[in-house]
Amino acid sequence: MALTLRLGNDDLRRSRFAVSPLCQTHEALRMLRRSARHGYHRDWLRRAAPAVAGLDLSPLWLFIPPAGGYTPDFLGPPPEEPCPRFEDELARVRATDPCLAREEMARSLACTPGLAESPRGRAALDDPAGTVRRLADLTEQAWQALVAPDWARHRAVLEADIAHRSRQVADAGLDALFADLHPDVDWADGSLTLPVRGDMRDAQLADGRGVLLMPSVFVWPDVVSGFARPWQPTVIYPARGMRALDSAEAPRPPEALARLLGRRRAAVLAGLNDPASTTDLALRHGLAPSTVSAHLAVLREAGLLASRRQGLHVLYERTSLGDSVVSGA
Repeated sequence: MALTLRLGNDDLRRSRFAVSPLCQTHEALRMLRRSARHGYHRDWLRRAAPAVAGLDLSPLWLFIPPAGGYTPDFLGPPPEEPCPRFEDELARVRATDPCLAREEMARSLACTPGLAESPRGRAALDDPAGTVRRLADLTEQAWQALVAPDWARHRAVLEADIAHRSRQVADAGLDALFADLHPDVDWADGSLTLPVRGDMRDAQLADGRGVLLMPSVFVWPDVVSGFARPWQPTVIYPARGMRALDSAEAPRPPEALARLLGRRRAAVLAGLNDPASTTDLALRHGLAPSTVSAHLAVLREAGLLASRRQGLHVLYERTSLGDSVVSGA
């Protein structure tokens, strides 16, 4: 099922990017729900297995249908800032009006025949305020167990994706951005056609609100769209470079480059196919951040790397000279 949004000038001016730790947590939970039907994220699923075993996720599973039905919007409100803290996002969930929560929970339960009439479904609907508290508590536990340990690496990938796509817009305009976002996203003649998941009977057009674009390391290989008012239409798409997070080994540099620069320094240079922070590179290569910083300083002084600030992080990327050195080796 697809929905086409006609974007006017106001929509284009108000479209924006954001990184949401709450969104990543819910996409991680959806990854657990759909892991049986594909083999993606094997490394993360294997590492997360002990933490998952220690969590009772059944109250959340009520509202995250495995077949892609509707999940209550109050569980994942779009971020109001470019990169909010998880605690601030969760506070918005906890502040949900019980009447609204009950309405959205009933809509979600209706996606699975008989679930609303089951003892668990009735108990959730009979005490919406208590259900909101329990779901928020469990979401916090899921964040701490499943996402927070890797958040520095994940955030670096998400911010690098936004930096890349911002350059796309600067260099070639919105046509280049939307054409490269995802194979299931189509952009033509000012209209954005998106896949929709679940019951979209309340879907509305952008109406000058713009579009919120959020990269994710867990949504791949899908793209997810949401249109709940009064929020902006939202597109959650796979971040560039996220596959490297599933790699158990640091990238191996070409042998000639390793002899020239030293194996570790060469590995840092050769592995920078996408912009990354010092923290991300330290985790990727199994090195101390101070060691990575020393390598980066030498490579930057040699003109092989450039650095720029993105949010709270400094991201490093190869220069044209750096690309030539790596490919030439």
